[in-house]
Amino acid sequence: MGLEQKAAGAYLLLLAETFLLLFLPAGTVNYPEGWFFLILFYLPLLFGGLWLLRRDRELLKKRMNRREPSPRQEKIAALIGILFNTGLVLAGLDQRFGWTKLPVFLKLSAACLMLSAYGICLLAARVNPFLSRTVEVREGQTAVDTGPYRIVRHPMYAGTSLFFAAVPLLLDSWIAFFAFLPLPFLLCRRLLEEEKMLEEGLAGYREYMKRVKYRLIPGIW
Repeated sequence: MGLEQKAAGAYLLLLAETFLLLFLPAGTVNYPEGWFFLILFYLPLLFGGLWLLRRDRELLKKRMNRREPSPRQEKIAALIGILFNTGLVLAGLDQRFGWTKLPVFLKLSAACLMLSAYGICLLAARVNPFLSRTVEVREGQTAVDTGPYRIVRHPMYAGTSLFFAAVPLLLDSWIAFFAFLPLPFLLCRRLLEEEKMLEEGLAGYREYMKRVKYRLIPGIW
């Protein structure tokens, strides 16, 4: 099977899974926030995948690889997936039973936040040819210090944290927000272990850490 077929299959499978996790608990397809989320989530993902197919097929292969070399990182990644899916189910149940309701301006702000998160991740992907879903040091890898990497050492984690904050708000659910709340902290745990590995195994990374002081949030951490 070619890369195009694998990427299309993974995309459609993830889309179907997300649809079921949201709309089955909701008990209806009349869930505007759910549809809005699917559009904002999967349309940029589609265009990003098509862009990688044309410009950087190797990076797309790396992004599709989900196998973590470290058992501890495998557990963190699994827990992130469980909490994310739980949040989607809770949002669907919240829609069905009407437990909470968010103001329109907050949902629109969440949509803007999600698009900003995508923008940060896209910028990181454009300048870092070694970016992958798994925590590892690859052969020939070098420390990247251009683009968003001039501001923080882990812009992909920064963008993903913003994304996690935006999703439950966009889905109109305070209940789901509490399921998503631990996700940025799990990302920080993952980040710290990755940074230790990069410091020990990636040439030039210690010097890069001296030049760029902040890991995730400029001026704070």
